[in-house]
Amino acid sequence: MKRITIQVGSYEVNCSLLCEGGDAWIVDPGAEGERIVRTLRAAALSPKAILLTHAHFDHIGAIPFLQREYPDLPVALHANDVPMLGHPFNANPPDYPQTGVPRNIVAIDPSAPAERSPLPPGVSAIETPGHTPGGLCYYIESLGTVLTGDTLFAGSAGRTDFPGGSMTQLMRSLAMLCELPGATVAVPGHGPETTIAAEKADNPYLAT
Repeated sequence: MKRITIQVGSYEVNCSLLCEGGDAWIVDPGAEGERIVRTLRAAALSPKAILLTHAHFDHIGAIPFLQREYPDLPVALHANDVPMLGHPFNANPPDYPQTGVPRNIVAIDPSAPAERSPLPPGVSAIETPGHTPGGLCYYIESLGTVLTGDTLFAGSAGRTDFPGGSMTQLMRSLAMLCELPGATVAVPGHGPETTIAAEKADNPYLAT
């Protein structure tokens, strides 16, 4: 497996393509659907699913465009974040207009058997609520990489003052991420990549 990450939209979301052979799973397509499609086509990739770390507007904005280009493309996320999809307040126009409710929503259950999971082989979902009720991080062991969404940033952590946020849950989620190998590369929802070891050493939210 390989990873391609591009920054999209005015909020500069790190949108990652997890690629296996000619297949790709699109993580957090926040905006610029045309650019995401160009990246897929340039690499001769066929998208299998959209995977969301959470359902805030800046991580879902390109879903309508992608589902027009690929009508059968499922949108997979934790069940606890499904109510946010299409919610009238989950938007920030003009850059992030209301997306509506996507077609073909699939709930990710981290405890489900692999054969019933929408995740690519070798990718596991870690439940990390706190920023949102259904926050997920995606761990790719073969790449030594975890996609942390807005749970963990380089030197910081996700906000908890939005509806459904919880600092107590966020701190538990961060503690779970600290259990990953120190060399694991953390790709946050925004900003530069880091490592678990670097964050354990310097991130004030992970201070013990």
